[in-house]
Amino acid sequence: MKLYTGIDLHSNNNYMGIMDHRGRKVFSRKNTNDSEAVLEALAPYQDAMEGVVVESTFNWYWLVDLLMEPGY
Repeated sequence: MKLYTGIDLHSNNNYMGIMDHRGRKVFSRKNTNDSEAVLEALAPYQDAMEGVVVESTFNWYWLVDLLMEPGY
């Protein structure tokens, strides 16, 4: 099953939603902007992850770099 993640990034937190290929919610959670918290939330779904999108106005660089390293 292919999964897709959307992350709404704010200055000190983010909201993450994961859905399947039919648009059904698989997972959602508000996280602190902490590298470990973000990677921990995504880890169980990594093998099925087809894509990740980030919505942000100014502070997206750290998150994109973080997600690219393990192959998201």
